Amino acid sequence: MALYTIADPHLSLAKLKPMDVFGTRWQNHTDRLIKGWKSVVTDDDTVLVGGDISWGISLDEAAPDLALIDSLPGKKIFLRGNHDYWWNTLQKNNEHLAACGHTTIDFLQNNAHICEDFVICGTRGWYNDPGVAPKETDYKKIVSREAIRLEFSLKAGAAIADGREMLAFFHFPPYYGDYVCRELIDLLHAYGIKRAYFGHIHGQYRIPPSTEFEGIQFTVTSSDYLSFVPLRVFPSL
Repeated sequence: MALYTIADPHLSLAKLKPMDVFGTRWQNHTDRLIKGWKSVVTDDDTVLVGGDISWGISLDEAAPDLALIDSLPGKKIFLRGNHDYWWNTLQKNNEHLAACGHTTIDFLQNNAHICEDFVICGTRGWYNDPGVAPKETDYKKIVSREAIRLEFSLKAGAAIADGREMLAFFHFPPYYGDYVCRELIDLLHAYGIKRAYFGHIHGQYRIPPSTEFEGIQFTVTSSDYLSFVPLRVFPSL
C-alpha cells in the first residue's frame, strides 16, 4: 500500500472550463489525469488531493467531478483549495458523498488521518504573495485563521501518531522563493514536521521538485508540474 499526492485537478465536467488557456501542458488534462492516476495508483493506495479539485460553485455542480475522482483507484483525502467554492461544511460534504454512494473520499480539515506509517495533517494556507491576494481580503486575519486550523490538525495528528511520522499538506505553499509564512512555518517546527507538500503553483516547470528550508523539505505537487501523474510519497522510489 502506497501514499500518493497530487494537487490542482481543476476538473469541470458539469460546466466545461478549458484549462489550456493556461498553457499547452493543460491540453486534455482531464483525460491525462485519469490515465496518469491509473498508471500508478491501485485500490490499496491513498491519494492526498491538495485542493482546487473542481471548478464547481456548488456541490451539485461539482458532483460529476467528485464522482470521477471517486471512481478512480484508491482512497482519496481532499484538502480545500482557493477555487473549491463547492466546499461546504464537512457534514454537508459527507452527506453529499453518502447520497451519491461515494465511498472512497474523505476530508482533511481540522483533523488528521493515519496512512500506513504516517499521519496526514494540513490546511489550505493562503496566497504565497500577499500582493496578488484578492484586495478585499485581510491577509493577516486569514493567515491567523489558517494557523489555527493547522494547529488543530497537528494536535489531532500528534494524538494519534504513536511513533508515526507526521506529514503536512497545503494548497498554498507556506514557503516559496522569497516568501515565508512565519505563522505556519513555526507550527511545523513546533510539531517536528520534516516534510511538507503544496500545490497552487502553475507554469513554473524549471523550479526544483523539492526545496529544503529550515530543515523542512517542501515539495511541489501541482498537477501540471507533475504532468498529471500523482507523486508517490511512500514508499520512496
